[in-house]
Amino acid sequence: MKITVPATSANLGAGFDSIGIAVNLYLEIEVLETQVNWKIEHDLGEGIPTDEQNLLIQVARDVATRYSKQLVPHRLHMTSDIPLARGLGSSSSVIVAGIELANQLASLNLTDDEKLTCATEIEGHPDNVAPAIYGNLVIASTVDELTTSVQSVFPACKLLAFVPDYELKTSDSRHVLPVQLAYKEAVAASSIANVLTASLLTGNLITAGKMIERDRFHEKYRASLVKELAILRAIGHEHGAYATYLSGAGPTVMILTDESHLTALSNQIKAENLSGQLHFLEIDQIGVRVR
Repeated sequence: MKITVPATSANLGAGFDSIGIAVNLYLEIEVLETQVNWKIEHDLGEGIPTDEQNLLIQVARDVATRYSKQLVPHRLHMTSDIPLARGLGSSSSVIVAGIELANQLASLNLTDDEKLTCATEIEGHPDNVAPAIYGNLVIASTVDELTTSVQSVFPACKLLAFVPDYELKTSDSRHVLPVQLAYKEAVAASSIANVLTASLLTGNLITAGKMIERDRFHEKYRASLVKELAILRAIGHEHGAYATYLSGAGPTVMILTDESHLTALSNQIKAENLSGQLHFLEIDQIGVRVR
């Protein structure tokens, strides 16, 4: 059995903690034979546990316990091309994989909505975990422990992700955010997010792109942590991109563009000699899958 979970890109500017998309970078978990103790084989680095201390196993055991089940330990093989701590949902993919691992091994028969509830309780907010479960575009809200989501199709476009060589922990990125917003500012920020949502659902990427870049919730506070954002946004404007935004908590910067501008954009970005990797991405349509 193999569990595959896509990477995700969250926030999309004004959709802070509520809008996310699934993209075609993947975490894969191959479930092999049973063992006395959990064993995870991977080449993701010495800092990633290979036993029951791994987040994958912690999540799977926790979910099984919620349903009064216990899991038989297995040998697992884990591979991932999702960059760690870069704002592409690397931890969310592991959480969703852990939920699916429990779902399969304990025959829980969880619905996608039940998986989302579990994932949001663990992660804290739904914007990364929801598209990892459903695929494509998901708009979700968690208030008073109630998570509600709407799944839709993201408007056709190409995605360019610039992934800097340095990590940026979500906790550090959240530390620069304000504790509260003034009422007038909150109304302005939410009205922008409302238009962003409507634009995405009606396939209007031109308006959606403008709203993404008018975010007032988080990007202006995090911009000092990711110097590449201003550079890449300027390049995006020069070459007709729909929008440039900070993916998740950063430091990855995502550019949404029409295919006709893709080559000029990528060539200009490469010419800047920024320290990082450029990925040409597509929307993942499926979300978590098992085969």
